[in-house]
This record gives sequence, structure tokens and C-alpha cells, in this order.
Amino acid sequence: MGLRDKISNFLYKQVEKRGWFEDSFSSVLRYSGRYVNDENILESSDVYELLQDISNQIMLAEITVLDKNGEEVESSAINILKQPNNYLTQSEFLKLLTNTYLLSGEVFPVLDGDQLHIAKNVYTELDDRLVEHFKINGTEIPSFMIRHIKNIGVNHLRGHGLLDLGKNTLEGVMSAEKVLTEKYKKGGLLAFLLKLDANINPQNAAQSKLINAILNQLEDIDESRSVKMIPLGKGYEIETMESPIDDEKILAYLNVYKKDLGKYLNINVDTYQALIKSDLEKAMMYLHNKAVKPIMRNLEDHLSLLFFGKNSDKRLKFKINILDFVTYSTKTNIGYNIVRTGITSPDNVAEMLGFPKQNTPETQAIYISNDLSKISEKKATDDSLKGGEEDDIKEGNTDI
Repeated sequence: MGLRDKISNFLYKQVEKRGWFEDSFSSVLRYSGRYVNDENILESSDVYELLQDISNQIMLAEITVLDKNGEEVESSAINILKQPNNYLTQSEFLKLLTNTYLLSGEVFPVLDGDQLHIAKNVYTELDDRLVEHFKINGTEIPSFMIRHIKNIGVNHLRGHGLLDLGKNTLEGVMSAEKVLTEKYKKGGLLAFLLKLDANINPQNAAQSKLINAILNQLEDIDESRSVKMIPLGKGYEIETMESPIDDEKILAYLNVYKKDLGKYLNINVDTYQALIKSDLEKAMMYLHNKAVKPIMRNLEDHLSLLFFGKNSDKRLKFKINILDFVTYSTKTNIGYNIVRTGITSPDNVAEMLGFPKQNTPETQAIYISNDLSKISEKKATDDSLKGGEEDDIKEGNTDI
């Protein structure tokens, strides 16, 4: 039997002892008072971190509008995205759009004049002509005002997100985390067993008084430095009880299954974490290519149709500067190398590193390193010799 099976069987037995029950109203399977919904899913720090990493890249994207030739053009769509509505900024809107897309598997942006909203509780259906209709609380929304952005799986009408695909894994992880958290919030669930030779009789005033006194003494221990002396008579004994929660088994379960949550977001957590430790730039590129880029393409498709319609040549384009996510030392190395290889100008690199541009002909020019050209062709790329020096060289006078 594998590690997963052993851990799953252990947790199943622990949960079974507590009692399972089916919530007939919401059809959600609950145990230990823990189940997953929109309100508590971000309490899982692992889910929150992965969502933040993905949505932050999209939030920092520069959005432009391109024509059929790929040239940037002005459009009112950019102004609407900069201030989508009265309660969200562009950054907040893009993060909410992305997080909803990843968690629920689908999201519904609505364009109402010059305001952009994200609709909730949308009911969709296809008519006999395969046209999608949208209703919110029984009110139909015109199709040109709304888009149904889906994290597509095998269903053409709905998307699949973490709340759906990873629900069982997520419920198990969050329940296991809650068990451990509750244990240590309560001081490790320390319990005592009082043994009496005589039968406990509620009517026995002396016995009840002694038990209450012992209980009060134990409850007063609120910190590790407290020491209590509890004298007991003959026939009385106190023993500590072992916690019913096996920390090692629950931690082993979390170590196995918490990483599975990343797979529902198209990320291998082991690979991602290893890259973060060794090369942050590679980690960000891994995240970009595996998770962010496909999401951006889907958002571009739907938002372009929402703003411009299907007959327009215009298209929204998300542009991400991956260098926003790398360390400063990496930026300086990249900046040095791309200047000396003639890829860009000093002004562009200064802007990347946070320095002001000089905006002079010299800083806007593109240079190339001498060691990248043939020795015999050095003069073709070296204009450092000016005026009289060049004339002297031509005349053979090299004593300069």
C-alpha cells in the first residue's frame, strides 16, 4: 500500500469517527465543520500564493489595441479598462477577473456603456440555433454586452476551476490544516484523566467540591511558566491523556496533497519552487509559459469581442515585461549584456533599472562591443577617433 493510500485511510478513519453527514440543502459534503466555498478558499496559503503569482503577472500587463497590421491604435477601450467602474481600478479588475477564472473556471465580464463589471450568478443556455443566452436573476442580458470566459475542459458551455476540479483535494487539505491549527490554538489539546477508586456521585458534595477544585487549578495554567501543586488524597490519581491527533500523519498528508493543488492551476509546485530557489527569472518564465500566457490569450480573445465585436479588425493585446519579476542584480546583468551586444540603447536600460533617461543622441544610440566584431573591421564600428586623430592615422603618423 502506497503512502497516499495509507494517509487517506488514516484520515478517513479519523473523519469517520467524528461522523460524516450530507448537507441536504447545499449538497456539500461536510466534516469537522470544514468545507470549501468562495469565502474561505483563500484561507489556504498555498492556493493564495499561487493565485497571487498568476494574477499579479496579468495585473502588471500593459494593455494596448492593435489593428489588422499589428500597429498600436488609440481606442476608448483602453480608457474603460483604466477605470472600469466606480469601485474597481484596472489592477483590481484584472486580478478579480483572473482569480475568479481560476477558482470558478469561468467569469462573465459585462460592458455597460463605458463601465465594465464582473457578473455573478449568471445562468447560461444554448437555444436550438446554438446561440448562448445569459440570465441574471431571471433577466436576460443582451449577448453583445457580456462574454462567457471559460477555462475550457471537455464541456463547451462551462469552464472548470479549482473549486470544481480540485474540490476533494482542497477540502482534505483545508480540513487537515484546520485540525492542526485548532490543536495548537488550544495549547496542544492537553487533557487530563482523573481516576477515582470510588464511584463518582453527583450527590456527594465533598467529592464534587474536590473535582471542581482540581478542574479550576488545571484551567488556571495559562502559560508554560506556571506550576500548580495539586495534593490528592488516597484513591485519587491524575494522568495526562495523549492527543488523538497524530501530527506526523497529518503533516505527511499535507506534504503529499498540498502540492497537488498547483496541478489544477497548471503548475508543478516542486518544479516551480526549485526554480524560485535557483533562478527567479526562470521561475517567472516557467509560470508565464505554463499558466499566464494561455489565460492572457483567452482574455484577449473575449475582451476584444466584447469591445469591438466579431467584425472588427481591432484586437486587445496584453504585454508583460517579465523583467518586472526578477531581482535587481539580474536586471543589471541583463542590461549590461544587451547594451554591449547592440540590442538596445543605454536610455532603454536606464529606464528598466529605474534611472532617468538622458534623452541625448549618445544615450539613444545603439552601440556594439569591440570584441563582437572582427579585428580587421574595428574601424567600422569604432568612431572614438575624431578629427585630427583620424587624419594623422591616414597620413601614417601614429605617434599620437
